[in-house]
Amino acid sequence: MKNMQNEEINKQEFNITLYTENHVGLLSQVASIFTRRKINIESLNTSPSEVEGIYRFNVVIIETDELMNKLIRHLEKLNGVIKAYYHSNNDVIWQEMALYKMPTSIIEEQLNVERLLRRYGARVVVIRKDYTVFEASGHREETDNLITLLQPYGLIEFVRSARVAIIKKSDGFNSKLKEFERLNPLPDAYSEHFLNEITKGLIV
Repeated sequence: MKNMQNEEINKQEFNITLYTENHVGLLSQVASIFTRRKINIESLNTSPSEVEGIYRFNVVIIETDELMNKLIRHLEKLNGVIKAYYHSNNDVIWQEMALYKMPTSIIEEQLNVERLLRRYGARVVVIRKDYTVFEASGHREETDNLITLLQPYGLIEFVRSARVAIIKKSDGFNSKLKEFERLNPLPDAYSEHFLNEITKGLIV
């Protein structure tokens, strides 16, 4: 019981970055790594990376540092995963985007609502006769706070994106690819052999 309590205390939020090829079914394989270990995914985002043909996953979980090393090794064994890294929140710059739908009549009548939206840097996305949609970005606490403040004024709808994150101390994957290609010119720069070689011993 004491070990379990200590484990919970040592848990923190981690950002996992995966560089991958565009393989069908890779998303479900990545998710299964966490499901089998009963780890809840707090946020998951996929997008193209700075390198053409290579994609980037950003996965947020709450775990211990000890388990993270094991997870990264398992993720890198998946077919299609080129390289995996993990970082604490202190090591990344991250944001989430949120949309808020409010009655247009309230926006026009209540100066307090306008001030709140301005304070949180919200901008208008769509204005209709019956509703107005605002967009705001920031950390989870900021977008959650705005929900709470807008509720009394008739918040109609709310949706939030997954987290996007940039690693603070990183030259980027693109620079490593270019340097490796310069030293080892290949007819097919992004062949499987090329990608395997470049990831050996690289640390972001």
